Amino acid sequence: MSSGAPDPGPWRKRVAAVFPGLRADLEALVRIPSVSNAAFDQGHVRASADAVAALLTDAGMPEVQVLSVTTADGSEGAPAVVARRPAAPGARTVLLYAHHDVQPPGDDAAWDTEPFVPTERDGRLYGRGAADDKAGVVAHVGALRVLGDHLAGSGLGVTVFVEGEEEVGSPTFAAFLAEHRELLQADVIVVADSANWRVGVPALTTSLRGLVDLEVEVEVLDHAVHSGMFGGPVLDALTLLSRLVATLHDDAGDVAVRGLVSAPDPGVDYQEADLRADAAVLDGVRLAGTGPLTARLWTRPAIAVIGIDAPSVARASNTITPRATAKISLRIAPGQDPAEALAALRTHLVEHAPFGARVTVRDGELGKPFQAPADSDAMRAARAAFAEAWGTPPVDTGIGGSIPFIADLLGEFPEASILVTGVEDPDSRAHGANESVHLAELERVVLAEALLLDALGRR
Repeated sequence: MSSGAPDPGPWRKRVAAVFPGLRADLEALVRIPSVSNAAFDQGHVRASADAVAALLTDAGMPEVQVLSVTTADGSEGAPAVVARRPAAPGARTVLLYAHHDVQPPGDDAAWDTEPFVPTERDGRLYGRGAADDKAGVVAHVGALRVLGDHLAGSGLGVTVFVEGEEEVGSPTFAAFLAEHRELLQADVIVVADSANWRVGVPALTTSLRGLVDLEVEVEVLDHAVHSGMFGGPVLDALTLLSRLVATLHDDAGDVAVRGLVSAPDPGVDYQEADLRADAAVLDGVRLAGTGPLTARLWTRPAIAVIGIDAPSVARASNTITPRATAKISLRIAPGQDPAEALAALRTHLVEHAPFGARVTVRDGELGKPFQAPADSDAMRAARAAFAEAWGTPPVDTGIGGSIPFIADLLGEFPEASILVTGVEDPDSRAHGANESVHLAELERVVLAEALLLDALGRR
């Protein structure tokens, strides 16, 4: 902590005192099936927003609103909660971000317990959204409860922004920022939607890969023809599509597309046994690529085929398939321009068309990568708060996935310091069956955020 910092002991005791109530609040949020996918009842998303608004009001925030925006095409965004305590003159403002929407539960049979019935087992609370990201919401609420009137007396401005459509790509996020810019203006932004290194070891996420995707269609015939009459000299579109996507990696499994960049290797590495267990890799399957695992996961490009349109096995006939389409997802390293990466991938696919097949590329989503400054004032305060809360310094980590809205935040508030934190750990299984949060880690997160806000209010 900075010079003159108060003894953190009272804050630790205060966190312990309020945590049973915070756990109950988290359980109540998990019971609301706030799946933002349009195929699900969106009334639950509104109910979740109202519940979050009530929690923030109870935590002492003087201004609490549930807001949404209407886009140019007339579609309305999901409800977001904005709670504010304006800064005193000359003091700075901290924006605390989380999201209250969740992923679909998937196959109920894959869960050991009901997805929307919070269940504790071995110190972990299970349920959809328990980690991603309703625990992030509760972390913010908890820090506000712990600090109480002390926070108001510091003059520090605090805004809490809890959106309701992150799990469907935050489609109205940029429009929301533009419309409510004055409400969300901040000097420091704390994003609670990431993960710690492991249970007992905190992390600050200092890099995120960006995202590019596209659809590639391979055509070989004007229409399907009999596979016995014409098979041999004419290869089907699925075979040629398979040959095309196979060119995206070399024999070692490294990405083989010219024009894609890599960032420097991280300072920490991942044990192969841990990765295999965390990713549920089958016995005998070799890991792809070369170099440190964390580099392959965080600071180098990665390509995956995430969908194929072709005749299903159940509907297959003895014909040569005339056309097939694949959706390709490319994660790009920090420092890579998304448009340049998309152009490089498009060029590769067209130039590697097998047997002269007609290749058509349809551009998809672009998301910028993120690299945080390692030594900002806010980052130093965060490192001290995390070290105090856990008793060990935080690890600088990357995330292989993308959080495109961070680029939107930086675009709207370019001078702000962004801290990407979280409550998840490698066993949280966010987005999968049996998602959970480690309750002792959540308690440490609440303490760390309270210490961080206290430090920022004194600086």
